[in-house]
Amino acid sequence: MEDIRLNVSLLRRKVPNLTAAAKAAGIRPATVSNLCTGKIDLGKAEVRTLVGLAELAHCTVDELILRGEKMKMIETRIKAFDFFAPLVKGGTTGVVARPGMGQLVIVAELLHRFKEQELKTIFLAPSKVHAELEGTTELADHVANSIQETLSLLKAYEEKAVLITDKSRVDSGELFELQEALGRVSVTTLLVDLSGEVVDDDFPFGPLETVWQLDADLAARHQYPALSPLHSASSLMEEAELDERHLQLRQRTQKTLRRYRELRSIVQARGFDRLQPAEIDMYRKGERLEAYFTQPFYVAEEFTKTQGAAVPLEQTLSDVEAILQGQTDNRKVEELQFIGAL
Repeated sequence: MEDIRLNVSLLRRKVPNLTAAAKAAGIRPATVSNLCTGKIDLGKAEVRTLVGLAELAHCTVDELILRGEKMKMIETRIKAFDFFAPLVKGGTTGVVARPGMGQLVIVAELLHRFKEQELKTIFLAPSKVHAELEGTTELADHVANSIQETLSLLKAYEEKAVLITDKSRVDSGELFELQEALGRVSVTTLLVDLSGEVVDDDFPFGPLETVWQLDADLAARHQYPALSPLHSASSLMEEAELDERHLQLRQRTQKTLRRYRELRSIVQARGFDRLQPAEIDMYRKGERLEAYFTQPFYVAEEFTKTQGAAVPLEQTLSDVEAILQGQTDNRKVEELQFIGAL
């Protein structure tokens, strides 16, 4: 089967406000979002949807579809991110969260980890002052306050650059102007939303290659980084040549965690008495998986008194496989929380 995917970069450059434009053209924003992140297989998309998007972007359907071009991953060594929704090199990633769910800690941690990978980070500051950014922006290689300053830095570093900015720069159209000026220069971009309003959007941030949605329940129970394993997505996961083992483990893990959440509601209301032995086994596996995907961060060591941990994706795959196969059934859930590798 031919390897095809949506040209998200072109769509982002050509259509400044895709949410409104898609609605006006009779295309559901959620459908466009799922096509961008790969939740919907492009080969199964309706022809009228692709034609409509091509018309919005003033291009042909052929220009809207990329064939045979492989995406690359930036490995963060944060277990939940690399496993459920890998970061696409040269793509745009959006963090969907309300204030207080830990998104700025995630940004700070990524700024720290990117330095070790010799990537150059540019933080385009929001137009308004946000006191909560204190201590985070200092970790970036550069803090820019204007589009022109940011453009110069991005052109200097090109593919080694990682741009971080707030949704306000998206809403103002400045990010669109910046991407237009960059042309074919591919820059890895991370978007956050300090207002928390993006959680209620049908199409958060516009076209994205990766969505990292934080989970309110996990955050409330301090299961950080609180990434939702069911609602986070990456177009990289739909690559035809991506490791088949990774795909299958992700599917099995999501199925287990989905069922675990259902059973958890029953247990909280009625206890374990209503569960069958097979359901109890599923519950225990889900409980251990949820604990395993927590992780200590380097930037939080001063507060948590726990050393940060980096786990290569290959090790994460082996660990998840071990949990699913029952090799950790004799270990307490607490022993799996906020560790690195098994």
